[in-house]
Amino acid sequence: MKLLFCLAFCALATIESACQHHPESEKTVSKTPKLERQVGGPCECCDAWKEGLPENLTNETQISPQGEVGEALEISGTIFQKDGKTPASNTILYVYHTDAEGFYSDGPNFSDCSKQHGHLRGWMKTGKNGEYKFRTIRPASYPNTSFEQHIHPVIKEPGIAEYWIDEFVFDDDPKLNEKYRSNMQERGGNGIVAVQKNAAGVWVGKRDIILGKNVPGY
Repeated sequence: MKLLFCLAFCALATIESACQHHPESEKTVSKTPKLERQVGGPCECCDAWKEGLPENLTNETQISPQGEVGEALEISGTIFQKDGKTPASNTILYVYHTDAEGFYSDGPNFSDCSKQHGHLRGWMKTGKNGEYKFRTIRPASYPNTSFEQHIHPVIKEPGIAEYWIDEFVFDDDPKLNEKYRSNMQERGGNGIVAVQKNAAGVWVGKRDIILGKNVPGY
């Protein structure tokens, strides 16, 4: 999963989180309570999900602040239990992504990890129907690279340590080539999102998530 490129690229302070979700990486792995079941293998900087965590979470969030440069994006879906049918309640979905220039910019100073995630980060917690929705701007690819536009997701279930699932990527992204598509692990289900602009000019897409799907140790 791009490991060799990632190790070199992460030296750039503004885009260090290019390495966030690669299981081959063993730096700065999450430190989680021993009582939580560990799944998914190493998860670099995934524990940043709890840094800056709002006191009250709902199943919807606005990530990009007012005036943020970029094209508006809205992603929604349902998080299901492992059977792929039963909605999963009380599940936190944490996401973060680059700005419109491809940088993880202006991250908070809770830790090096949260700073690397940039300021475009947010949380949702599902209710009984398992639904979630977030509004933000469409992320840019890392500058001068062949990396796809993507949004990093982390899942936190009760009693289970946080784990990463496949990134949100966009079906119309010209950098989303056949090699990437064929190598997808489909952790949490298919991460390719078909997006279309609505009448208000907002990119809209849907992705359903299946907890534990193709997650080692689940």
